Amino acid sequence: MSWDGNCRHLVILGAGGHAKVVVATSLAAGWNCTSLFDDDEAKHGTELLGIKVVGHLPQSDALEGCWAILAFGGNVLRQQVAGRYPSARWATVVHPSAVIHDSVVLGEGTVIFAGTVIQPDSQVGRHCIINTAASVDHDCKLGDFVHIAPGTHLAGGISLGPGVFMGIGTSAIPGVKVGAGAVVGAGAVVVQNLAANVLAIGIPARPVKNIAKAWQDIDQAMLPSKRH
Repeated sequence: MSWDGNCRHLVILGAGGHAKVVVATSLAAGWNCTSLFDDDEAKHGTELLGIKVVGHLPQSDALEGCWAILAFGGNVLRQQVAGRYPSARWATVVHPSAVIHDSVVLGEGTVIFAGTVIQPDSQVGRHCIINTAASVDHDCKLGDFVHIAPGTHLAGGISLGPGVFMGIGTSAIPGVKVGAGAVVGAGAVVVQNLAANVLAIGIPARPVKNIAKAWQDIDQAMLPSKRH
């Protein structure tokens, strides 16, 4: 199976640090990266690896029939932006140094970075990120909009629900299930099933709070202190 770009034109949505690696991966895979788009006006007119950031994210119908890829590391943002472009042709971009068995199924819009290994009969959903030097062993099932951070290692038969984020250097033992939207913190080791929408940290990984509650706490902490 081949995911080579064969010099096809590719539009990249996003122009941050994650996008730089998406550009590098796309170029290595033979895509012709024509332009980048980002709503951050400070990035307009700048370049990533020689590719110019030309302006805001385009209108929903502007990508009809175009090959495009999302270059946002955040799972929620990636899902939101994907929903804006129902008629885009989402590329599946795979670095040529990745080792992927022919039986592996990769969903549209997924990006596989350098040094990744994906073993037989694993399934990877739409718009996923399998980041640098991560490994996914046999018979794993990854839902849509999953992000596997650099250096993560998944043993065989693992199931990750949609929108799961596995932080840098995490690992998981065979057969565990992680519910949709869960976040596993950097370096954690998953040895038992995790519910949806939890933040889990440590060795072994243990849930510390609901994701929604975690964001509420962050928002509260950012509020100005009350003066009396």
